[in-house]
Amino acid sequence: MSSCPFCDIPKDRVIAENGPCVAVRDHYPVSPGHSLIIPRRHIASFREMAAEEWGAVHSLAEELAKRLQAEDPSVQGFNLGINDGRAAGQTIPHVHIHLIPRRSGDVRKPRG
Repeated sequence: MSSCPFCDIPKDRVIAENGPCVAVRDHYPVSPGHSLIIPRRHIASFREMAAEEWGAVHSLAEELAKRLQAEDPSVQGFNLGINDGRAAGQTIPHVHIHLIPRRSGDVRKPRG
């Protein structure tokens, strides 16, 4: 799909990959290190993801979280999230998972 920015990610943007998924830094980060984990296959919803894609998402999330904490000891937690559908705030119709590093005091009330 030529109009999808996640279907043709330049190799120099990829920070990690695992079979069916790649990871890149978010262009509009909520915090430093905010990353996206993206299935290579063009699908709009997490509900369409295969078990292999979910496994790759899990592995990449673990790898990136460890790497981010090793590089920046101020990272004390993470938000892992998906905006699924326009009503949920999804702006690119290709499923992507946000991994957002969190630091103590980075927002006033960090409760869900």
